[in-house]
Amino acid sequence: MLYLKPIINGVGNYYVESRTRNQERTDLIIDYYGIQYIIEMKVWRGNAYKERGEAQLLGYLEYYHLKRGYMLSFDFNKKKKKGLKKIQFGDKVLVEAVV
Repeated sequence: MLYLKPIINGVGNYYVESRTRNQERTDLIIDYYGIQYIIEMKVWRGNAYKERGEAQLLGYLEYYHLKRGYMLSFDFNKKKKKGLKKIQFGDKVLVEAVV
């Protein structure tokens, strides 16, 4: 998030651990040039944990009436599979990045 402030500088904002009206907390919301981006960040602790993160992100997308969300997974395993992938859930698209 250290790199976000200079990029967003003057044309947007970002919110960390922002609380929704139903008392849930989103990890990161970025408003940039009038577009809102919801980002869920997770430390890799297995596939079940990832699936719960996806469900959580889908809930945020529904709440904010958005079609696309982003999940950033931090995987510290030596044999991890890094990269990006898009997953379609009905009319919603999740972009997942593993680093």
